Amino acid sequence: MEEAVAEWRRISTSEDAWLANCFVVRAGQEVDVHPLAVVDGPEERQGDVVYREGETKLRCGGARVPPVEEVAAFVRTCRDRGTRFKATAGLHHALPTGEEHGFLNLLAACAFGDEEELLTTREISLDAEAFRANGRSADAEACARVRHELFASIGSCSFAEPLGELKALGIL
Repeated sequence: MEEAVAEWRRISTSEDAWLANCFVVRAGQEVDVHPLAVVDGPEERQGDVVYREGETKLRCGGARVPPVEEVAAFVRTCRDRGTRFKATAGLHHALPTGEEHGFLNLLAACAFGDEEELLTTREISLDAEAFRANGRSADAEACARVRHELFASIGSCSFAEPLGELKALGIL
């Protein structure tokens, strides 16, 4: 835990701090870190917001990686219900690799629909003008709306892997 807290403090004072949301612990773990998310079984509490696995929290990896069709159905259900969700576990990569889902693909599925197609594409780019996937385009305002209304955040046990990949892709 000491190493994790030290890493969080380093991240939260870095130039990339804007990418980090909160430090996540299991219920009962005591740390002097803010903001903090507490996982208690299937629930994760971030202040007043509670994410519940299978309802408002999508597990994309760990013991089981859900197939594309299951992830797509989850996104559609949340969109139809007007439910904001968090995706967690296994989202270390911007684009899909083997069996792992890409977090930019998940954003594309949320922004544009056509979930199955967009969850598997590698035709994704992001620059100062727009987020693009398979010929579709969304400006910063549209992406912010998706984040506010549907796709709240991702959780990853690694900050360095997703950050490094975004830099390698020329996105950051």
